[in-house]
Amino acid sequence: MTRHSNESDSPLDTVNQRLAALYPELSPQLKQAAGYVMEHPLDIAFQSIRKTAGAAHVTPSTLVRLAKRLDFESYELFREVFQSAVQTPPVRLSGRANQLRHQASQPDDPLFVDVGDAAFDNIGRLFTADNQARVRDAAQQILAARNIAVVGFRDTFACAYHFAYVGRIAMPNITLIRGLEGGLLTELDRFDENDLVVAFGFEPYCAETVKALDVTRANGVNAIVVTDTMRSPLVPGARLSFTVANATPHFFPSILSAITLSEAILAECVAFGPNALVDNVSQFEQRMRQMGAYVDVD
Repeated sequence: MTRHSNESDSPLDTVNQRLAALYPELSPQLKQAAGYVMEHPLDIAFQSIRKTAGAAHVTPSTLVRLAKRLDFESYELFREVFQSAVQTPPVRLSGRANQLRHQASQPDDPLFVDVGDAAFDNIGRLFTADNQARVRDAAQQILAARNIAVVGFRDTFACAYHFAYVGRIAMPNITLIRGLEGGLLTELDRFDENDLVVAFGFEPYCAETVKALDVTRANGVNAIVVTDTMRSPLVPGARLSFTVANATPHFFPSILSAITLSEAILAECVAFGPNALVDNVSQFEQRMRQMGAYVDVD
Protein backbone atom coordinates (compact mmCIF):
# COMPACT_ATOMS: atom_id res chain seq x y z
CA MET A 1 0.00 0.00 0.00
CA THR A 2 1.37 3.39 -0.96
CA ARG A 3 1.82 5.85 1.85
CA HIS A 4 -0.47 8.86 1.82
CA SER A 5 1.34 12.15 1.35
CA ASN A 6 1.00 14.88 3.95
CA GLU A 7 1.75 18.56 3.74
CA SER A 8 3.89 18.31 6.89
CA ASP A 9 6.20 15.70 5.38
CA SER A 10 9.78 16.91 5.15
CA PRO A 11 12.06 15.68 2.35
CA LEU A 12 13.77 13.42 4.89
CA ASP A 13 10.39 11.97 5.90
CA THR A 14 9.73 11.16 2.28
CA VAL A 15 13.13 9.51 1.82
CA ASN A 16 12.70 7.39 4.95
CA GLN A 17 9.19 6.31 4.01
CA ARG A 18 10.33 5.33 0.53
CA LEU A 19 13.27 3.40 1.96
CA ALA A 20 10.95 1.57 4.34
CA ALA A 21 8.59 0.69 1.51
CA LEU A 22 11.41 -0.50 -0.77
CA TYR A 23 13.36 -2.32 1.94
CA PRO A 24 11.78 -5.81 1.60
CA GLU A 25 12.60 -6.00 -2.12
CA LEU A 26 16.18 -4.68 -1.97
CA SER A 27 19.24 -6.85 -2.51
CA PRO A 28 21.21 -7.82 0.63
CA GLN A 29 23.84 -5.12 -0.01
CA LEU A 30 21.25 -2.42 -0.63
CA LYS A 31 19.39 -3.54 2.50
CA GLN A 32 22.60 -3.15 4.46
CA ALA A 33 23.04 0.36 3.09
CA ALA A 34 19.39 1.32 3.57
CA GLY A 35 19.41 0.15 7.18
CA TYR A 36 22.45 2.26 7.96
CA VAL A 37 20.96 5.30 6.21
CA MET A 38 17.71 5.12 8.20
CA GLU A 39 19.44 4.68 11.54
CA HIS A 40 22.35 7.14 11.13
CA PRO A 41 21.02 10.35 9.53
CA LEU A 42 23.70 12.52 11.16
CA ASP A 43 26.46 10.37 9.70
CA ILE A 44 24.91 10.56 6.23
CA ALA A 45 24.73 14.34 6.55
CA PHE A 46 28.31 14.97 7.58
CA GLN A 47 30.50 12.01 6.62
CA SER A 48 32.13 11.47 3.25
CA ILE A 49 30.68 8.72 1.10
CA ARG A 50 33.75 6.58 1.70
CA LYS A 51 33.55 6.90 5.47
CA THR A 52 29.81 6.18 5.43
CA ALA A 53 30.34 3.16 3.20
CA GLY A 54 33.00 1.84 5.58
CA ALA A 55 30.76 2.29 8.61
CA ALA A 56 27.86 0.60 6.81
CA HIS A 57 30.12 -2.24 5.58
CA VAL A 58 29.20 -1.64 1.94
CA THR A 59 31.00 -0.11 -1.02
CA PRO A 60 30.60 3.55 -2.05
CA SER A 61 29.02 2.37 -5.30
CA THR A 62 26.31 0.64 -3.25
CA LEU A 63 25.38 3.97 -1.66
CA VAL A 64 25.28 5.56 -5.11
CA ARG A 65 22.97 2.78 -6.35
CA LEU A 66 20.73 3.28 -3.36
CA ALA A 67 20.47 7.02 -4.03
CA LYS A 68 19.60 6.38 -7.67
CA ARG A 69 17.03 3.77 -6.61
CA LEU A 70 15.33 6.66 -4.83
CA ASP A 71 15.48 8.75 -8.03
CA PHE A 72 18.34 11.03 -6.99
CA GLU A 73 20.71 11.95 -9.80
CA SER A 74 23.72 11.71 -7.49
CA TYR A 75 24.70 10.72 -3.96
CA GLU A 76 25.47 14.37 -3.17
CA LEU A 77 21.88 15.41 -3.88
CA PHE A 78 20.73 12.51 -1.72
CA ARG A 79 23.01 13.63 1.13
CA GLU A 80 21.76 17.23 0.89
CA VAL A 81 18.36 16.03 2.14
CA PHE A 82 19.99 14.83 5.37
CA GLN A 83 22.13 17.95 5.70
CA SER A 84 19.04 20.18 5.47
CA ALA A 85 17.14 18.08 7.99
CA VAL A 86 19.80 18.30 10.70
CA GLN A 87 20.26 22.05 10.54
CA THR A 88 17.79 22.24 13.46
CA PRO A 89 19.36 19.85 15.97
CA PRO A 90 17.38 18.01 18.63
CA VAL A 91 17.30 19.41 22.13
CA ARG A 92 20.21 17.87 23.97
CA LEU A 93 19.22 17.12 27.53
CA SER A 94 21.77 14.38 28.09
CA GLY A 95 24.22 16.95 29.39
CA ARG A 96 22.07 17.37 32.47
CA ALA A 97 22.52 13.74 33.35
CA ASN A 98 26.24 14.10 32.74
CA GLN A 99 26.25 16.98 35.22
CA LEU A 100 24.71 14.64 37.76
CA ARG A 101 27.56 12.24 37.12
CA HIS A 102 30.12 14.95 37.80
CA GLN A 103 28.31 16.11 40.91
CA ALA A 104 28.30 12.66 42.40
CA SER A 105 31.67 11.73 43.84
CA GLN A 106 32.21 8.02 43.32
CA PRO A 107 28.57 6.98 43.35
CA ASP A 108 27.85 3.62 44.90
CA ASP A 109 25.55 2.76 42.00
CA PRO A 110 26.71 4.34 38.70
CA LEU A 111 24.04 2.34 36.84
CA PHE A 112 21.42 4.65 38.37
CA VAL A 113 23.07 7.63 36.67
CA ASP A 114 23.56 5.69 33.43
CA VAL A 115 19.83 5.00 33.24
CA GLY A 116 19.13 8.69 33.79
CA ASP A 117 21.65 9.68 31.14
CA ALA A 118 19.99 7.39 28.59
CA ALA A 119 16.54 8.70 29.53
CA PHE A 120 17.53 12.34 29.04
CA ASP A 121 19.13 11.50 25.70
CA ASN A 122 16.08 9.59 24.47
CA ILE A 123 13.76 12.46 25.34
CA GLY A 124 16.12 15.00 23.77
CA ARG A 125 16.05 13.14 20.47
CA LEU A 126 12.25 13.31 20.45
CA PHE A 127 11.86 17.09 20.55
CA THR A 128 12.91 18.19 17.08
CA ALA A 129 11.31 20.61 14.63
CA ASP A 130 10.37 17.72 12.33
CA ASN A 131 8.62 15.84 15.13
CA GLN A 132 6.79 19.00 16.17
CA ALA A 133 5.19 19.16 12.73
CA ARG A 134 4.41 15.42 12.81
CA VAL A 135 2.78 15.70 16.24
CA ARG A 136 0.47 18.42 14.89
CA ASP A 137 -0.30 16.22 11.87
CA ALA A 138 -1.04 13.22 14.12
CA ALA A 139 -3.41 15.27 16.26
CA GLN A 140 -5.29 16.48 13.19
CA GLN A 141 -5.68 12.93 11.94
CA ILE A 142 -6.95 11.73 15.32
CA LEU A 143 -9.44 14.59 15.56
CA ALA A 144 -10.73 13.85 12.05
CA ALA A 145 -11.23 10.12 12.61
CA ARG A 146 -14.58 8.62 13.51
CA ASN A 147 -13.01 6.01 15.82
CA ILE A 148 -9.44 5.34 16.93
CA ALA A 149 -8.11 1.87 17.72
CA VAL A 150 -4.94 1.68 19.82
CA VAL A 151 -2.69 -1.36 19.49
CA GLY A 152 0.41 -2.46 21.40
CA PHE A 153 1.30 -5.83 22.86
CA ARG A 154 3.85 -7.19 25.33
CA ASP A 155 6.60 -4.59 25.88
CA THR A 156 4.53 -1.78 24.34
CA PHE A 157 1.16 -2.66 25.90
CA ALA A 158 1.87 -0.04 28.57
CA CYS A 159 2.24 2.56 25.79
CA ALA A 160 -1.04 1.58 24.16
CA TYR A 161 -2.85 1.45 27.51
CA HIS A 162 -1.59 4.89 28.54
CA PHE A 163 -2.54 6.43 25.18
CA ALA A 164 -6.03 4.89 25.28
CA TYR A 165 -6.71 5.62 28.95
CA VAL A 166 -5.62 9.26 28.85
CA GLY A 167 -7.03 9.82 25.37
CA ARG A 168 -10.49 8.46 26.23
CA ILE A 169 -10.91 11.05 28.96
CA ALA A 170 -11.19 13.71 26.26
CA MET A 171 -12.11 11.54 23.25
CA PRO A 172 -14.50 8.66 24.04
CA ASN A 173 -14.09 7.32 20.50
CA ILE A 174 -10.68 5.84 21.42
CA THR A 175 -10.61 2.07 21.99
CA LEU A 176 -7.79 -0.06 23.41
CA ILE A 177 -7.43 -3.31 21.44
CA ARG A 178 -6.59 -6.14 23.83
CA GLY A 179 -6.75 -9.22 21.59
CA LEU A 180 -7.64 -11.46 24.50
CA GLU A 181 -8.61 -15.10 23.94
CA GLY A 182 -8.08 -14.87 20.20
CA GLY A 183 -10.44 -11.91 19.83
CA LEU A 184 -8.07 -9.66 17.87
CA LEU A 185 -9.87 -10.00 14.52
CA THR A 186 -13.28 -9.52 16.12
CA GLU A 187 -12.18 -6.34 17.89
CA LEU A 188 -10.72 -4.87 14.69
CA ASP A 189 -13.47 -5.88 12.28
CA ARG A 190 -15.62 -2.80 12.90
CA PHE A 191 -12.94 -0.29 11.88
CA ASP A 192 -12.87 1.01 8.29
CA GLU A 193 -11.64 3.88 6.11
CA ASN A 194 -13.34 6.45 8.39
CA ASP A 195 -11.23 5.32 11.32
CA LEU A 196 -7.62 5.36 12.49
CA VAL A 197 -5.29 2.92 14.24
CA VAL A 198 -2.43 4.02 16.49
CA ALA A 199 0.14 1.22 16.86
CA PHE A 200 3.18 0.86 19.11
CA GLY A 201 5.95 -1.66 18.51
CA PHE A 202 9.67 -2.08 19.25
CA GLU A 203 12.09 -4.84 18.32
CA PRO A 204 11.41 -7.73 18.82
CA TYR A 205 8.20 -6.90 16.97
CA CYS A 206 5.04 -8.69 18.11
CA ALA A 207 3.31 -10.81 15.51
CA GLU A 208 -0.06 -9.65 16.88
CA THR A 209 0.75 -6.00 16.20
CA VAL A 210 1.84 -6.74 12.64
CA LYS A 211 -1.31 -8.82 12.15
CA ALA A 212 -3.47 -6.00 13.53
CA LEU A 213 -1.99 -3.55 11.03
CA ASP A 214 -2.46 -6.04 8.18
CA VAL A 215 -6.14 -6.43 9.09
CA THR A 216 -6.85 -2.72 9.49
CA ARG A 217 -4.91 -1.86 6.32
CA ALA A 218 -7.04 -4.34 4.37
CA ASN A 219 -10.13 -2.54 5.70
CA GLY A 220 -8.81 0.85 4.57
CA VAL A 221 -7.90 2.10 8.06
CA ASN A 222 -5.09 4.67 8.16
CA ALA A 223 -2.29 4.07 10.67
CA ILE A 224 -0.08 6.16 12.92
CA VAL A 225 2.90 4.08 14.00
CA VAL A 226 5.28 4.62 16.93
CA THR A 227 8.32 2.39 16.58
CA ASP A 228 12.10 2.30 16.94
CA THR A 229 13.43 2.32 13.36
CA MET A 230 12.21 2.90 9.84
CA ARG A 231 13.11 -0.75 9.15
CA SER A 232 10.31 -1.80 11.48
CA PRO A 233 7.66 -4.05 9.86
CA LEU A 234 5.06 -1.65 11.27
CA VAL A 235 6.14 1.21 9.00
CA PRO A 236 5.14 0.08 5.45
CA GLY A 237 1.68 1.40 4.61
CA ALA A 238 1.48 3.71 7.64
CA ARG A 239 0.18 7.20 7.01
CA LEU A 240 2.50 8.66 9.64
CA SER A 241 5.47 7.08 11.42
CA PHE A 242 7.41 8.18 14.50
CA THR A 243 10.73 6.59 15.37
CA VAL A 244 11.64 7.09 19.02
CA ALA A 245 14.87 6.30 20.85
CA ASN A 246 14.58 3.52 23.42
CA ALA A 247 18.19 2.86 24.44
CA THR A 248 18.86 2.08 28.10
CA PRO A 249 21.30 0.13 30.28
CA HIS A 250 18.19 -1.66 31.57
CA PHE A 251 17.51 -5.14 30.18
CA PHE A 252 14.23 -4.02 28.54
CA PRO A 253 13.73 -1.29 25.89
CA SER A 254 12.75 2.05 27.40
CA ILE A 255 9.19 3.23 26.73
CA LEU A 256 9.83 6.72 28.12
CA SER A 257 10.01 8.47 24.74
CA ALA A 258 6.90 6.66 23.44
CA ILE A 259 4.91 7.69 26.52
CA THR A 260 6.14 11.28 26.22
CA LEU A 261 5.23 11.34 22.53
CA SER A 262 1.74 10.07 23.40
CA GLU A 263 1.28 12.87 25.90
CA ALA A 264 2.44 15.45 23.36
CA ILE A 265 -0.01 14.18 20.72
CA LEU A 266 -2.96 14.01 23.12
CA ALA A 267 -2.18 17.47 24.50
CA GLU A 268 -2.17 18.78 20.93
CA CYS A 269 -5.57 17.18 20.34
CA VAL A 270 -7.11 18.96 23.31
CA ALA A 271 -5.39 22.25 22.54
CA PHE A 272 -6.57 22.40 18.93
CA GLY A 273 -9.71 20.28 19.09
CA PRO A 274 -13.29 21.38 19.73
CA ASN A 275 -14.39 22.78 23.08
CA ALA A 276 -16.25 19.52 23.72
CA LEU A 277 -12.93 17.83 24.48
CA VAL A 278 -12.28 20.18 27.39
CA ASP A 279 -15.85 19.60 28.59
CA ASN A 280 -15.25 15.84 28.46
CA VAL A 281 -12.19 16.18 30.69
CA SER A 282 -14.13 18.28 33.23
CA GLN A 283 -17.06 15.86 33.24
CA PHE A 284 -14.74 12.90 33.72
CA GLU A 285 -13.17 14.47 36.78
CA GLN A 286 -16.59 15.30 38.22
CA ARG A 287 -17.79 11.73 37.75
CA MET A 288 -14.67 10.31 39.35
CA ARG A 289 -15.05 12.57 42.38
CA GLN A 290 -18.74 11.77 42.73
CA MET A 291 -17.92 8.05 42.74
CA GLY A 292 -15.21 8.53 45.36
CA ALA A 293 -12.41 7.56 42.97
CA TYR A 294 -10.06 10.18 44.45
CA VAL A 295 -8.93 10.71 48.02
CA ASP A 296 -8.81 14.34 49.11
CA VAL A 297 -5.88 15.52 51.19
CA ASP A 298 -6.64 18.10 53.89
